[in-house]
Amino acid sequence: MTDADEPLDYIARIKNYYAALGYGAPYQWASREDIAFTKLAKPLADARIGIITTAAPFKDDAGDQGPCASYNGKAKFFEVYALASEPEPELFISHIAIDRAHTTAEDQNSYLPLQALNKLAAEGKIGSVSPRIYGLPTSRSQRTTSEKYAVDILALGREDDLDGVLLLPNCPVCHQAASLVAQHLEAGGISTVVMGCAKDIVENVGVPRLLFSDFPLGNPAGPPNDDHAQYQTASMAVELLEGADAPRTTIQSPTVWPGDSEWKKDYSNAALLSDDEIARRRAEFDRGKEEAATARTG
Repeated sequence: MTDADEPLDYIARIKNYYAALGYGAPYQWASREDIAFTKLAKPLADARIGIITTAAPFKDDAGDQGPCASYNGKAKFFEVYALASEPEPELFISHIAIDRAHTTAEDQNSYLPLQALNKLAAEGKIGSVSPRIYGLPTSRSQRTTSEKYAVDILALGREDDLDGVLLLPNCPVCHQAASLVAQHLEAGGISTVVMGCAKDIVENVGVPRLLFSDFPLGNPAGPPNDDHAQYQTASMAVELLEGADAPRTTIQSPTVWPGDSEWKKDYSNAALLSDDEIARRRAEFDRGKEEAATARTG
């Protein structure tokens, strides 16, 4: 097996990247020993399934948030949201550290599987889709995620009588946040599947169920502009929701990323950057933090 076949080690890559940018002690990722696990309470064909996403609603006066947008700290959101599933809302991922060199976020279906879930419901493979989509803020604070965001989302899920949810993180920290929320939902009686592209982060935290897609960040629901692959990805996720018998169950999608594997070498790889590029990225990151702080207080 070649390096191109192995999942990217995001924890190590990110540690080296931010050390090269001149930041201090490395971030301590969450890790849990005991993982709550709730079997799906109903047959899948009768179950109501929800979507939890880290994608953001459009914010006026926050600049470019569409496909190919640069990282945009102004576009961050800081409270859990719930939006009607019909009509399908427009959501964006310009506010988080997805892979911007090898993917563009031009197809919302690659990070929001609502259309695929609706098709599964129409075919009778799941009972129904939740009337609302739930937004999970991206936060480096594990305490805020576990004690506030997870609690808020569980309350919304109970309001909508959810039996199971699919969690779709995009950036590295999103994967940690989604994993922590999944644990809380399972403890509260709602079955979960994390659909993610950062396998090491999710498994480091520990979750009941993970559907891993070996794609650039920002595509947890399948490759862009590939309806069939997106449908198959959603199908695998709901089947895992019903089929897993124990926590820490991981399956990998057989779908292959349509581009080359250079994204694994390129993503946040400080070894490939000149001193000038490292300085530019440090300034860009600091600017993004300032914009996010302004968005929070503004």
